[in-house]
Amino acid sequence: MTREIPVSQVMTRDVLTFAPDDRVDQAMVSLVERGIDGAPVVDDTGTVVGVLSTGDLIVQESRLHFPTVISILGATIELPTAKRQFEDDLRKTLGATVADVMNPDPVTIGADDTIEEAATLLHDHDISRLPVVDDSGLVGIVARVDILRALIGRDRPTDSGS
Repeated sequence: MTREIPVSQVMTRDVLTFAPDDRVDQAMVSLVERGIDGAPVVDDTGTVVGVLSTGDLIVQESRLHFPTVISILGATIELPTAKRQFEDDLRKTLGATVADVMNPDPVTIGADDTIEEAATLLHDHDISRLPVVDDSGLVGIVARVDILRALIGRDRPTDSGS
């Protein structure tokens, strides 16, 4: 039965990963360049210690305190202290590490678990991808689209990182 297919048969093996001490600005560029919206964060041993998503990055960016601007009789005045605070916040945000913004409680799945189990985890946790792990650490990633492809019997077009 299709639902009993092991995750290892549908997962992506070429996975973009980040280290906890990678910089947020570099992570944003990597995600955009690969056209994906998230990736696992792994430590030196290959253990998944978090997941970074574009949602985490957008929330981090939204914490910026934008400069206060006052408009009087058609003239716009930007308060110098507010501008300085914005520039400081922006510098801190872009200099932040992945560990500062990642989800530190990653939901993972085993390579031998079924796509039905993966679909249940994706739904229950309202996430779009699951890092796939075994005793050696991260071995792949399975996304909702990978499960849908398996259910409708389509081959994956490329191994692009989901």
